[in-house]
Amino acid sequence: MDMKKDGKQMHEMNRRQFLERIGLGSVTALSIMTIGATPSSASPQGGRFPAAQLLSSSEEEEGAEAGGMTYRTQNGTGEQISLLGFGMMRLPREQEKVNELVDYAIANGVNYFDTAPMYGGGTNETATGLALCRYPRDKYFVATKMSNQNEGLWSFEKSKEIYENSFRKLQVDYIDYYLLHSVGSGGMHNLRGRFLDNGLLDFLVEERKAGRIRHLGFSYHGDVKVFDWLLDHHDQYHWDFVQIQMNYLDWHHSSTRRRRADDANAEYLYGRLEKLGIQAVIMEPLRGGSLANVSDDVRDQLTRARKDDTPARWGFRWVGSHPDVLTILSGMNRMEHLQENLATFSPLEPCTKVENELLARIADKMSGLPTIGCTTCAYCMPCKYGVDIPGNFAFYNKAVAEGRLPLPDSTAPDFEEKRKAYLEAYRAAIPDKARANRCQDCGECLQKCPQQLPIPKHMSHLVEMTRRKS
Repeated sequence: MDMKKDGKQMHEMNRRQFLERIGLGSVTALSIMTIGATPSSASPQGGRFPAAQLLSSSEEEEGAEAGGMTYRTQNGTGEQISLLGFGMMRLPREQEKVNELVDYAIANGVNYFDTAPMYGGGTNETATGLALCRYPRDKYFVATKMSNQNEGLWSFEKSKEIYENSFRKLQVDYIDYYLLHSVGSGGMHNLRGRFLDNGLLDFLVEERKAGRIRHLGFSYHGDVKVFDWLLDHHDQYHWDFVQIQMNYLDWHHSSTRRRRADDANAEYLYGRLEKLGIQAVIMEPLRGGSLANVSDDVRDQLTRARKDDTPARWGFRWVGSHPDVLTILSGMNRMEHLQENLATFSPLEPCTKVENELLARIADKMSGLPTIGCTTCAYCMPCKYGVDIPGNFAFYNKAVAEGRLPLPDSTAPDFEEKRKAYLEAYRAAIPDKARANRCQDCGECLQKCPQQLPIPKHMSHLVEMTRRKS
């Protein structure tokens, strides 16, 4: 008997059975089964991601043998954490639908659920708690955050109130993963005001000692000096995990795309954590969905390499190929997204060296496009003037990716045709009251944006786009 061939057939059978079990019919199941990329001699050294060790496609993870969810082992406790984490930021409004998604996720191996006090206008922790409290406490790990970004909440008393409310809303007596939310925004001044000068970080360290916090970490956006300071003090605070934005575009091109001197590429962030033995929780693995909605040219390249894989699956596989990633957060407010992600992670197939090289070339090309670095997190919303900030940026970025932008050459023969088509599509996609020309340049959104984008400046550019004449 050919044991290698027999094992491969068993793996494919398990995967097909899993896809059918989660509700994708046999035809669909066959259509999304992964197909290995063809090796190439053009890149003997593999992909251009040298700073971190990558899993090879031949390495198996926990859960792979049974065709089920891939798990990672938490360094400190040995807890088995699903590599697919449920980002709860954008949940349906109806609690029944939230429960349905959570039930389906848990039934298929997901056990990490990430929320925050500020999500859903303050209702997200409650909805998450209502869904999870129906299960034994050892069946799930819940992560929430100290969302005291507003300066009016910096006092110890106000921040402690946020902390205590999380327990009440989540209906738990301990929190598995607790984060200092969005450190880096506002630089060292904000870090001192939010966590250091008021004694809050020392309090949270004591809460971990008492067992009310099982793992303490932070989520990072913005000024890399804050990230470095916190890691430089790792011996004092003993970070259990750190949440960073990481995807194959931001690996080398985060700072160049945002054009900020105080920013850092994901390669640097992950590399520092790896050296310290701190596991990473990953947000924005698809960069706000932009790596799932790629141009036709990019989609064609990916399809030629793996004909049945979606761009989203490519993005997830790349992130999951890094062994010090504990879990990868994905916002899944629709059942079809949850099902596709479950298929991707059950089990996850790491990228090959050739695939890494392909994604590096694609990222290099993407980095030269004049897109806006919005991840559609909607932290900037609501706008008091009604502007749909992430909606405007998403429309513009999609037009760039698809080559529908009339700029930069206004003398091109097809400029006027492109301009009219762009304007018509814009008016159809964005309601009048939510368009860029409603922006009053008040600046309130600036302090809220974790990407530190010059939002009013970008809005002015979008207005110019819709007004420009030939």
